[in-house]
Amino acid sequence: MRYKLTIEYDGTSLLGWQRQLDGPSVQQYLEEILAKLNGFHREIVSAGRTDAGVHALGQVAHIDLEREMEPWKIREAFNGNLQAAEVPVSVLDVEAVDDNFNARFSAKKRAYIYRILNRRAPSPLLRNRVWWVPRPLDIELMRQGAKYLLGHHDFSSFRAAACQAKSPVKTLDKLDISRQGEEVIFNVEARSFLHHQVRNFVGTLKLVGEGRLTPEDVKHILEAKDRSAAGPTAPASGLYLAKVEY
Repeated sequence: MRYKLTIEYDGTSLLGWQRQLDGPSVQQYLEEILAKLNGFHREIVSAGRTDAGVHALGQVAHIDLEREMEPWKIREAFNGNLQAAEVPVSVLDVEAVDDNFNARFSAKKRAYIYRILNRRAPSPLLRNRVWWVPRPLDIELMRQGAKYLLGHHDFSSFRAAACQAKSPVKTLDKLDISRQGEEVIFNVEARSFLHHQVRNFVGTLKLVGEGRLTPEDVKHILEAKDRSAAGPTAPASGLYLAKVEY
């Protein structure tokens, strides 16, 4: 039986989604619990990998069980074990799905949120939850720069050197920027993303907001197809995988 899991986690103390040899990951914790349910190890497939320090509000994965279980019992089994181990991961929902469902390949859209705390004083309460930027940001300039990134492009300038995607060409469906109180919020959507693509967008547009780049510079950076032309990679702490649509 195949089941779809919707998962929330605080990535601060984790090395990301993917199982690692040198530290804890979301996949590792969940697969250890799945092994208890099945009696042997089986891989959990996610909608996408998140890096160390990145959070999730709605990561999606699928599991295969050797026997049928009521979805709520699966959720309780996972959360009971996660709570007992004091792991910062929670299974929000479990749904029985067809065997053809694949958390990664069936996904139609992935949505990310990036949070910048834009004020002079840092926040001890939001540490590891946002990127603290003390200089004022002009979000109207940032929005103008973001418009150049929408659509179908070669995003080599915003691609990490370690990216394993076969092609740098992607279609960006949404890149909205808003101010909510003291925070600047990015809402970004596409079917799929390159490694560090969202964080590299944010790092570049932050320079536009500070007046260190112009909105038109974003167009030239995109056309350069050269990672060294763009801004820095924004910290992982401000990034959240918000939802996955199927």
